[in-house]
Amino acid sequence: MLAYIGIGANLGDASATVRSAMTRLDSMTGSRLLTASSLYSSTPIDSSGDDYINAVAAIETTLEAPALLSCLQAIEQDFGRERPYRNAPRTLDLDLLLYADHCILSETLTVPHPRMSERAFVLLPLLEIAPDIVISGLGPAQAFVTAVAEQGIFRLP
Repeated sequence: MLAYIGIGANLGDASATVRSAMTRLDSMTGSRLLTASSLYSSTPIDSSGDDYINAVAAIETTLEAPALLSCLQAIEQDFGRERPYRNAPRTLDLDLLLYADHCILSETLTVPHPRMSERAFVLLPLLEIAPDIVISGLGPAQAFVTAVAEQGIFRLP
């Protein structure tokens, strides 16, 4: 199964954390990293703190979506993720953005990830690695880029 993972961090050495998270995605049981975007710097949305470092990774996985989510949360924990309040600054955030073309709505998981079409820090790295990607139930990801054009984001060299 092809899955896309959003990666973000804004505490500590966020760039190193995002790169390390990519390595961890590649070593997850039943999964392998296919490709990853460049790193992007973005201003926090509905949050405070330092700018975020973001990326998107494409993985191939044999894990079912709930098991994949559990693995992602375990990786976050390994990096010291705390959840003191909604949108708190974070050492690492891993979001299951897309799981093939599935639409999933449960108490613990929503795929496609809610608001992904409203976030430049998701759309730009996603489109870098999958320019023709379609968000299940919404349409081509490219169609949402103009709506996020004012969000503060830039690709790191």
